Amino acid sequence: MNNIFGLTKEALADALKEYDIPRFRADQIVRWMYQRGAASFDAMDNLSKALRTQLAEHFSIERPKVISRLHSADGATIKLLYEFTDGQTAETVLMRHSYGNSVCVSTQAGCRMGCAFCASTLHGLQRNLTAGEIAAQVIGMADFLRQEGARVDTIVVMGSGEPLENYDNVTAALRLLHEDYCIGLGYRGVTLSTSGIVPGIERLAEEGIPISLSISLHAATDALRSEIMPVNRMYPLADVLRAARAYAERTKRRVTYEYILIRDLNDTVREAEQLAKLLRGQLASVNLIPINPVAERNLFRPDKAAIRRFQKTLEDRRIAVTLRREMGTDIQAACGQLRNRLMEAGL
Repeated sequence: MNNIFGLTKEALADALKEYDIPRFRADQIVRWMYQRGAASFDAMDNLSKALRTQLAEHFSIERPKVISRLHSADGATIKLLYEFTDGQTAETVLMRHSYGNSVCVSTQAGCRMGCAFCASTLHGLQRNLTAGEIAAQVIGMADFLRQEGARVDTIVVMGSGEPLENYDNVTAALRLLHEDYCIGLGYRGVTLSTSGIVPGIERLAEEGIPISLSISLHAATDALRSEIMPVNRMYPLADVLRAARAYAERTKRRVTYEYILIRDLNDTVREAEQLAKLLRGQLASVNLIPINPVAERNLFRPDKAAIRRFQKTLEDRRIAVTLRREMGTDIQAACGQLRNRLMEAGL
């Protein structure tokens, strides 16, 4: 039985051809799957009963199951834990902003990057998610929002996993989501976050899809960054910054550097000065993120005064900087936390 969820219209038409099903049927089927929430062929009532029976004999529509759902107290954030057909899980978060609805997407079950502040990597990497599994997270949220007359406006590829280590499936999912027979998501509404996989950044610059690039920096020296982000030993700061500059020049898109503020580790004025020096003259901005503490990591957020000092130091040196609005802390919205909780409970 071939699972067709995640196929493009063209790929589905090719699969149907083997059973002498006309290509135009592919357009009807994908719209049912991606725009109308169909989970079986029986729901596709503009297809004949004979065709629905034929389709069910050869194909399946396998969507991940929601096995846990958490709502923040203010109603602005919803976190889902999806389970895939092999039992692996990944988290997806819906964030309601004044400017629209944003979905944070996972690209791997677990993660192998080993960042010191992150829950996603605690149990290592199980596997890459398929293009269909990545797209399904957004399509599922789109189905939910459609019930209230809303839509997915933007996505951030910032959930569990390193997206540039699953490059082909991630870009295939983005291309599918962009199609008008899917959810018609504009590429300029997509932000992809990487820990700094330089070959992936270079490849993405040549991909021809004008998405925004966000790089997890979190330190302004190789010594400190290697301590908290082991990937820096393979792709040091100079290489990451060179690739980021090339991406900005090629795409004309501003690069955002994410900087998680961790008490007594990278939150002093000295580190802010080092960061400003590092980024001077780049088409870039800094997104400051006070750490969402992970119990197993024993790392803590700075106080408000330290956060403000860090931000002001960057501003005084003419670095564009924002302080991320915190959402969903009461439901463990940081990537990996819900998944780890269920894994440790043996569920």
